[in-house]
Amino acid sequence: MKKYKISFLLNSLFVSNLIFFSLFSCSPRNFSAHTAYQITTNSKIPDYNNLNFWAAHPWKKDLSDSIPKPLLPGFKKDSLADVFFIHPTTLTAKKDTQWNADIDDAELNAKTDYSTILYQASVFNEKCRVFAPRYRQAHLRSFYEKTPESEMAFEIAYTDIKAAFLFYLMYLNNNQPIIIASHSQGTKHAARLLQEIFENKPLQKRLVCAYLIGMPVPDTFFTALKPCTDSLATGCFVSWRTVKSGTPDNYFNSTEKFNAVVINPLTWTNEKALISSKYNGGGVLKNFNKIVPRVVSSQIHNNFLWSSKPNVPGKILYTKKNYHIGDINLFYMNIRVNTITRINAYLKNR
Repeated sequence: MKKYKISFLLNSLFVSNLIFFSLFSCSPRNFSAHTAYQITTNSKIPDYNNLNFWAAHPWKKDLSDSIPKPLLPGFKKDSLADVFFIHPTTLTAKKDTQWNADIDDAELNAKTDYSTILYQASVFNEKCRVFAPRYRQAHLRSFYEKTPESEMAFEIAYTDIKAAFLFYLMYLNNNQPIIIASHSQGTKHAARLLQEIFENKPLQKRLVCAYLIGMPVPDTFFTALKPCTDSLATGCFVSWRTVKSGTPDNYFNSTEKFNAVVINPLTWTNEKALISSKYNGGGVLKNFNKIVPRVVSSQIHNNFLWSSKPNVPGKILYTKKNYHIGDINLFYMNIRVNTITRINAYLKNR
């Protein structure tokens, strides 16, 4: 099996709490119930028959159910497909000495839910049931400390993801169409899951789309699973990682020896031209209950998606070149609409 090449280091992931809390954090006003965080397990291995081991699950109220306030009037919940969402790295503190997260870490689970589950997984909730497993994620340093311990950390994390998906497939899916969605570390695991369980197997026919966001996917990683060619294509995948326009290719202090698949979420193609922000349906940033229109333009440049500075007050003060934290949020409405478009296209051709 080909190795999934990870090319960028510490500053490419959830490394700036300042950026995180200033741009993308806020509790939703329309969420009233708290997820249970007091999980106890003697084995420290998640039991996916227990709802507490799911950050998002259609059988309980959770933060993936949250809907930005401007979308509430026209919101019509449906369950035409399932989304299996694999969240990114939230185990980032330097004080943490373990290689993998404890599955019953209440503080970390709350951090995960009020960040990625709220701001990312919620994008899929209009026409889909959302499933997002808790898992023993690898610590952030696993990406830049190349040791047997770091490799084992990723292996443990993937073991949980695979177990969660197989449980979901056996007991919860009921032959529903499937969307695989992920960000950052989640994409590392999602790509492997697709390669092992979907590609060249009967399940590939049930794949609506895979949204493999925030990590580079080499164009040779898959054999049968192809990049999506437009907004209506199904049984395919999309991928991008976002940096400020003009950022040099060697920004992450590495030289990639492969061509990554990059799809522009403003067109859902690999067209290289600059796409105006007028095609951006809106982003969800600090205030979950506000849709920011025309928040960025974007352009594919080699292995990256170049983006303009977010169109928000004080943007002149925002000097970071790495927009990894906003890979999904900057294109929130485009992803939300595209999910529905692809589901409808899949069901029409089924």
